[in-house]
Amino acid sequence: MTGPFDSGTDGGSDDGRDGSRDGSRDKGRGRDGSRAFARIPAPRPAPDDVVPPPSDAPAEASPDVSPTPAATGALTHKVLKSLLGAWALAACSGEETTRVEEHLTECAPCAEEALRLRDAVGLLHAERTLDLNPILRARVLENCLARRPARIPVPDWAAPYDAETARLDALLRDFGDAEWHAPVRLKWFQDERAAIRETTVAGVIGHLMTVDGLVANALSLDDPLGSAAPVAPTDRTERFWDTAGRPATRDIHGSWHEQSHSLIRTVSFAEGGAAELSVSYGAFSLPLRDALLDRAFECWVHGWDIAEAVAYPYDPPTGAHLHRMIDLAARLLPGALAARRRGGLASPPRDLVTAGSPGRSLHLHVEGPGGGDWYIALDSPAALGTRERSVAQVALDGVEFCQLVAGHVSPEEAAAGQEGDREAIRDVLFTAAAMSRL
Repeated sequence: MTGPFDSGTDGGSDDGRDGSRDGSRDKGRGRDGSRAFARIPAPRPAPDDVVPPPSDAPAEASPDVSPTPAATGALTHKVLKSLLGAWALAACSGEETTRVEEHLTECAPCAEEALRLRDAVGLLHAERTLDLNPILRARVLENCLARRPARIPVPDWAAPYDAETARLDALLRDFGDAEWHAPVRLKWFQDERAAIRETTVAGVIGHLMTVDGLVANALSLDDPLGSAAPVAPTDRTERFWDTAGRPATRDIHGSWHEQSHSLIRTVSFAEGGAAELSVSYGAFSLPLRDALLDRAFECWVHGWDIAEAVAYPYDPPTGAHLHRMIDLAARLLPGALAARRRGGLASPPRDLVTAGSPGRSLHLHVEGPGGGDWYIALDSPAALGTRERSVAQVALDGVEFCQLVAGHVSPEEAAAGQEGDREAIRDVLFTAAAMSRL
């Protein structure tokens, strides 16, 4: 599962679409997932409005009543033309589809109209992710705020949480009842090995809501678990799952949505000092600005888990927000490494220095959007990581680093490039994975 940050630390919007689906997502789609359209044959010259019945069709018993197209099974040009829209949407019956396609081989005007309708349907049903494009959303907000600045702006340090909750909310709004019970596998790294817990989409949202309750407590808002709730994130999640009484349903969406909005509203109206409020996670605490960044990270990773469970794509955050998440993890690594060392899980320090002095370091090079270079102090969190005292280097992609911190990939599989002190590399990679949690 996730949370950038456990071993020395712990990670709503109305712009989603309203409505739900009944589970018929694959209707009108081909085997490869693309929208399936019937082939439009090359047209022949236009026929008469009424398709003549077969020559061997039986005659009507009454001589004074002329046979109609419906009675003989034929459809008029006018009726077939009226079915083109439904045909383009793959909404015709099998018999109607056959008649329309036969007509398109004979009627040039209808074939041209069918092509136009099919292209229009393709625009309405473009294949794209259902979550909000993070770059597009950022650009729209930037343009809007440039024209009319917000009277009460969202603090810059809360923007990643605002963006990630909005993206997840947009995905959830498109879910039908069945999808809320889709199984989701939560993964994290515990006791030096991968751990897995199975729940549902609704269970994941309940988990996000209960851990977000720690931030709500720091802001004097209502805790979703009540006043006597545990503080440790894992204990809070287990309490929610154990006391729910029955599997969570889509009703949890409204509660989570309202809570995330309340958090954003509260930090926006609070004075600037709110960023330095402390959020307690039980064994440790984080400043509010880092806690909301941690929650944004977890919201993205779990949004990814949910999208994967229902076979939807889900993009990473914007480069700027991803950089902040990576930076938070890099800042917390020295303290988490020291905690593992105290537990006998990391190698002993080799060169202790006075606080603030350059010490042995590992160069963490992260590539791609949001990437950069960080120098991780190896022997003491009080030491200063520097390029000059680097004894090892690890290079990996930004999303891959976040997967490592979330416990979604093992330390042995994470780094694309490693050079230098192998013991230091192992300590840092295993520490990064151990920062994950349920």
